[in-house]
Amino acid sequence: VQLQASGGGLVQPGDSLRLSCAVSGRTSNYVAGWFRQGPGKEREFVAAMRWSADRTYYANTVKGRFTISRDNAKNTVYLQMNSLIPEDTGVYYCAVGLRSDSGVYYYAVLSYDYWGQGTLVTVSS
Repeated sequence: VQLQASGGGLVQPGDSLRLSCAVSGRTSNYVAGWFRQGPGKEREFVAAMRWSADRTYYANTVKGRFTISRDNAKNTVYLQMNSLIPEDTGVYYCAVGLRSDSGVYYYAVLSYDYWGQGTLVTVSS
C-alpha cells in the first residue's frame, strides 16, 4: 500500500485548502485518517473515515471546519479545510489502517499501518 499526499501550501487565516491522498495497493476495507504535526509538537489526530463511510470522526479543534471525504473511483481521500487558523499550521499526513480495531481506535497513531510522506500547510498573514 502506498499513499501520496498533496495539496499543502501557504495560506492566510480564514482561507480554505483541500488536501488529497491517493491510495494505491488497497481499494477497500480500510480506515483512512489524517494527522498533523505542528512545529515542536507530537503528531496528532485530525480526522478519520471508515471504509463504509458511514462514520467520520474529527478532533475537537477542527470539528465544523474540516471535512474528510473519499472518491471511490479515484481511490483518493480528501481533507477539506475551511476557516484556517495559524494553529492549523503543520505537516499533514494521511494514513491507512487495515486492522479490525483501526476503526475503533481511529485517533491513535498506532492504529494505522501505512503513512504518506506528508504535505506542509502554513497558515500565516
